[in-house]
Amino acid sequence: MRPVGFTPKSCISFLPKDDPVRTSELILSRRTVRRFKTTAVERWRLEKLVNAGRLAPSAGNLQPLEFIAVDEEEVRRAVFPCLRWAAYIAPRGNPGPGQEPMAYIVTIVNLAVREKGFEYDVGAAMENMILEARGEGLASCWLLSIEREKLAGILNVPQGYRIDCVLALGYPDESPIVEESSESVKYWKDAEGTLHVPKRPLSSVLHINRFG
Repeated sequence: MRPVGFTPKSCISFLPKDDPVRTSELILSRRTVRRFKTTAVERWRLEKLVNAGRLAPSAGNLQPLEFIAVDEEEVRRAVFPCLRWAAYIAPRGNPGPGQEPMAYIVTIVNLAVREKGFEYDVGAAMENMILEARGEGLASCWLLSIEREKLAGILNVPQGYRIDCVLALGYPDESPIVEESSESVKYWKDAEGTLHVPKRPLSSVLHINRFG
């Protein structure tokens, strides 16, 4: 059920000063999740995520992106085989039976608005939606390895539009662990099935005033 007072218009108003915005907590706790509970994702939450995506920065404010929210079971089941998961540890990293995403947001590009350079818009919109999802208690997985032509047919995407990526969504059924590593970027699973995600330490990527 949608909370009282939620409308796209209300989402763009400034937050009151006493409403804590814990952006750092969302960023630091966000992890890619590929295993989800069977709890349905409320449609109003999907609308909220898309609203966050549409408000992301857009080069020239051209706004070439549109979004298809998928939550019906029949469509979800058709979308799932079009997606490729966790290349480093496939098939072990794939969602198992009963752990598939419960919703998707498919980002499409209106090529009549922008044919090139839309990737910057996509990146900004996706990060907005990923962080909004985290704030709503949802887990997400940003997917670029997809069968675009097949998916376009399933979703009735017209000519002149390009499917760029898919955001898989649901309530998390795993808790990946982030750890600092300078040796390998490959994520891995331990004997208990916990996903470990190496990230380069801050000291190896931060330069002050000059490189080096």
